This record gives sequence, structure tokens and C-alpha cells, in this order.
Amino acid sequence: MKASDHAGLGRRGSARGGWQAGERETTQNGSQEVEWLRREVADLQAKLADAQAKEAGRRQPRSGWRAPVAAVLIVIGCVLAPLSVLAVWTANEVSNTSTYVANVAPLISQPAIRDALTNKVSTAVSAELDVQGLTKQIAAELNKSGLPKLSSLLSGFSGSIASGVDGLIHSAVAKVVASPQVRRLWINGNRAVHEQLVLALEGKKSALTISGGKVVLSLGPIIDRVKNDLSKRGLTIVSKLPPINPTYPLFSAKYLVQAQSLYRTLNTLKWVLPVLALIFIAAGVYVARRHRRALVGAGLGLAASMLVLGILLAVGRSIYLSKLPASFSADAAAVAFDTIVRFIKQGLRVVLVVGLVVAVAAFFTGPSVTAARTRQAFKSGFAAIRRAGERFSLTTGPVGTWVYQYRQPLRIGAVAVAALIFVFWGNPTGVTVIVVAVILLALLGLIELIGRPPRAGATASE
Repeated sequence: MKASDHAGLGRRGSARGGWQAGERETTQNGSQEVEWLRREVADLQAKLADAQAKEAGRRQPRSGWRAPVAAVLIVIGCVLAPLSVLAVWTANEVSNTSTYVANVAPLISQPAIRDALTNKVSTAVSAELDVQGLTKQIAAELNKSGLPKLSSLLSGFSGSIASGVDGLIHSAVAKVVASPQVRRLWINGNRAVHEQLVLALEGKKSALTISGGKVVLSLGPIIDRVKNDLSKRGLTIVSKLPPINPTYPLFSAKYLVQAQSLYRTLNTLKWVLPVLALIFIAAGVYVARRHRRALVGAGLGLAASMLVLGILLAVGRSIYLSKLPASFSADAAAVAFDTIVRFIKQGLRVVLVVGLVVAVAAFFTGPSVTAARTRQAFKSGFAAIRRAGERFSLTTGPVGTWVYQYRQPLRIGAVAVAALIFVFWGNPTGVTVIVVAVILLALLGLIELIGRPPRAGATASE
């Protein structure tokens, strides 16, 4: 072997040894770096745990009082909510004649109320007319005149004649009671009674009609119309009857004295209670450590309080009907109760739906997995619609860019407009709340659809 070959082998051996030494040094350095990184990670974890422990220690006293205080405030607000509905309804019924008339006006269109009025008016006219007594009186005169057979025949048919006349009177009264004229008489009569009631509550001179311990509505004008109708049908004898003025009871007079002492209080409470309820609920949500979760609880609590109010109304209806005097028509009383409290039910339905809408909105804007996935699904759907439109050269252009840039103020504005529409709606119902909520969702979806995020890598000029 040549010397040059030995030299080459030596150089290759030296190179291999150097490479192996370098590899060992690199491996050793890598191990040291890994070990250093492990120590750094462990040190950072220890510091993080220590910081978390300190933060938890600092937050513990605050979370200790915030949760129960927030819960108490929200519960108080939810308890005041149904009381607010009752206070607003009662105050409006007592002090506002237009509201009262609007409440009782549908009663005259109810079959049960019409039947009760028809029976009462028919009984009053028949009792005053006394057809059977009049028939017997005529029979006696015929007997004196030497017509005993005719007298006996007429006397025998006196009951049938009276029944037929009573039927004629009843049908005439039913027709009159169902007429538009009586509807106007009913409305005007209730308006007159309530106006006198307001005067009495305000301590002014009043001409309320009280009979048998009850504030009553005079049926005299209806009787006069019935007499006129019967005269046109040929029963002219009714026109010679003296004035007949039966009454229809509206409410107990003993409550009038109680209402006089509560009149001013009610007018105050109808404003104070709703404001207090909102203040307590808002304070509870503000104090709570997790505002969104508290808002969900407040919305559900508000809805639950309205359900309780609905149950109490049903129980009150049952108690009211069970204590009716035997002379009262149970069907008419039930219809009257349901008609009178329908505004309460309308109000509680509105608040119930508002509570549910707030709870659902607070939940789906929260950080929960379900809420996040739902928002992402809608966002992805709108993005897919935008991409599909762009494939057909349908793009929102600069408007879409502007909407995306100001999407948050636009969302806040949409919510504010929806809230204002609901607040200033004259007579909102549960359906109104749902419609406003759906329109709001459509607006928010439109903002998301129109808003076009900038493309990745686009320059500012683009």
C-alpha cells in the first residue's frame, strides 16, 4: 500500500472521528437545551399557579358577597314585576274612564251577558205587566157581564196567554239587547258611571247609583227601548206601564270606600313599582360577577313570575265564581271576569315573552359551546351565501366593507331601535314582542350577510 493511501485513510478516519465527536457535542448541547426548556416551563408553570392562587385569593371575598346579593336583587325585581302589572291595571281601571270603558265594552257582545240582561229586563217588564193577573181580571168582568162560559174559557187559558206574552216580551228584549243602539247605551252608561266614580274617588260631588250595597248601572233606557219595540208589535198596553228602572250590579260599594283611600297610592304605585322592578333587576345583573349568566337568570325569573301571576288569576277566578250568590248567572259572571282581567293577562304575556327573549338572547351571545357553535354556524352560512353570490358577480362592494368595519355600532343601533319600537308601541302584546324580536334577528342577519370582511393579504389601498 502506498504512503498516499495510508494518508488518505488517516484523513478519512480523522474526519469520521471529528464528525462523531461533533455529533456527540451537538447531542449533548441539545439535551442541555431541552433540559433548560423543561426547567423554564416548570418555572413558568409554578409562577402561573402562584399567580392564579393569588388572584383567586383576591377574588374570593368579592365572589363571596356578589353572588347572593345579585340573586336577592334579581328575586326582588321578579317579585315586584307581577305586582307592577297588577298596579298598572288597577290604577288604569280606577282612574282612567277610557281604559275602563274599553275593558267593559266587549261585555255587551258576549252571549252570556246578553242572556243575563235579557232575563233581567224581561222579568222586570213581565212582572210589571202581570199578564196572568190581567187575564183573570178580564175573565171576572166577563162573568159579571153574563158570559160565564167565555169567562171560564179565558180563565182556563190565562196561564197559556201569560206564557205566550212572556215569550213575546223575551224575544223582543233579546232583539233589543242585541241591537247596536243598546251597545251604545251600555257604553255610554258605563262611561257615565265611571266618570261619577272618579269624581267620588277624588272627593268631589258624585251621583253614583248605589242599590243593595252595590254600584249599579241603570237599565231604564233599555226598558224604554223595549217598551217602544213592543208597542210597534201591537202590545200597546206596555206603553201605559209606569217607568221601570231595574239595575245591573257592577261592583260592591264597600270597595268604593277602600278605593278612595287607595286612589292616590295606586296612581303612584303604577309608576313606582315598574321602575323599582327594573332597578332591582338591573342592579342584580350589574353586581353579579358573571353578568350574562345573571341576565339569563333574570329573564327566566321574570317569565316565571308571570306564570305565577297567571296561576293566581286562575285560582282567584275559581274562588270568585264559587262565592257568587244563587241569583247571579255563573256563565255571565265567568265571562265578565275573563273580559275584565284580559288586560292583566295581556300584560303578563308581554312581560313573559320579553323575559324569555332576553334570556335566550343573553344565552346565545355568551361563551358557551352551544352558543359559540350556533353563532359560528350562522356566520359560516352567511359567508357561504356571500361566496356563492360572488361567483355570480354579486358583491356588496364598498358598502359591504363599510358595514363590516362598523358592524358592532350597527348591531347596537338595531337593538336600540327595536327596544324603542317596543317601548313606544301603544298596546303591545306577546305577538308584538315576538314580531319585533324576529325583525331584529333579520336585521342582525342582514348586517352579517352584507358585511364583507377584507380578503387575506389585501393591502390598505385595496
